[in-house]
Amino acid sequence: MKVMDLIYKRKVISQTLSGSYVLICYIGIIGILLLSIIFSLCLGRYNVTPSEIISTLFSGEESPFISTILFNIRLPRIMMAILAGGVLTLSGCSYQAVFRNPMVSPDILGVSSGAACGAAIAILMSMSSLGIQLMSFLFGLLAVSATFLVSRVLKRVNDQILMLILAGIVISSLFGSMISLFKYIADPDSKLPAITFWMMGSFNSVTMENLKGVLPVVLCGTIPLILISWKLNVLSLNEDEAYSLGINPNTIRIITIFCSTLITASIVSLTGLIGWVGLIIPHFCRFLIGSDNRILMPFSFLTGSVFLLWIDNISRTVSTLEIPIGIITAIIGSPLFLFFLSKRRKDF
Repeated sequence: MKVMDLIYKRKVISQTLSGSYVLICYIGIIGILLLSIIFSLCLGRYNVTPSEIISTLFSGEESPFISTILFNIRLPRIMMAILAGGVLTLSGCSYQAVFRNPMVSPDILGVSSGAACGAAIAILMSMSSLGIQLMSFLFGLLAVSATFLVSRVLKRVNDQILMLILAGIVISSLFGSMISLFKYIADPDSKLPAITFWMMGSFNSVTMENLKGVLPVVLCGTIPLILISWKLNVLSLNEDEAYSLGINPNTIRIITIFCSTLITASIVSLTGLIGWVGLIIPHFCRFLIGSDNRILMPFSFLTGSVFLLWIDNISRTVSTLEIPIGIITAIIGSPLFLFFLSKRRKDF
């Protein structure tokens, strides 16, 4: 009865928020995103006015210097911040639905630790930036695959989700130890700073070519997650009730975890480790529009994009030296998380 009462409450909340209120929220977040993009294009050590941006984007009448600033420096960063924020938030929202746990983040199965380990190996081997990205991406997938393998070996009939989480903790710890080893043996004058800076997260080296390369992978993972978002609501039921509705919860979990891992690994391979985004933004969005994943997941993508775009603005303007993204998200994210925990609904 408790489960059915919970589903009934969520259904009522969903119906209450499915009208004009949700539409206003969507219009508001899209408007905020568009204004944030324009402001971010203007923001920097060299000020650019909105009229100069419009002239450069649509008529090409401005100087080559302004065009270089916009197209080679600011626009790639802005697009990467939007993509990374949306993807990490969507991944966190999906994981929280799969594991039915609001404390879950995109790195719960070890994808971030694996990606960082792959990047550390590539840096030690003096690979190019493309090699670092590929190694990071492959090791992120490898870590999650290892988590699945361990959970299959140790699984118990009634503890599949628990075994998966515990396996993720073990694999994350293993790859974390390997990272510490690589940092210990790295050249302290060149390799060690590079590994450390990569793990802090940054959009500093992102180019349009990087975005073109990662966008198809992100789309391959994002579109299925949006399409099956309504099925993630069914995962709040028990196994028998889910099967009675014609949905195999194990299949949905595997698809969701695979797609979330794919998009998370693709972003982390470009940006380095960026924490807290996939953990706190779903809480904020759930606080605003409820727990219906059909509404929540697209809204979370947009909200995460806005959040990380402003984090990047702070990163590149608050100091003469660019502050790594991961540091700022941790400073802002930890108190926000405590606030959302104190305000979250009891029927999560």
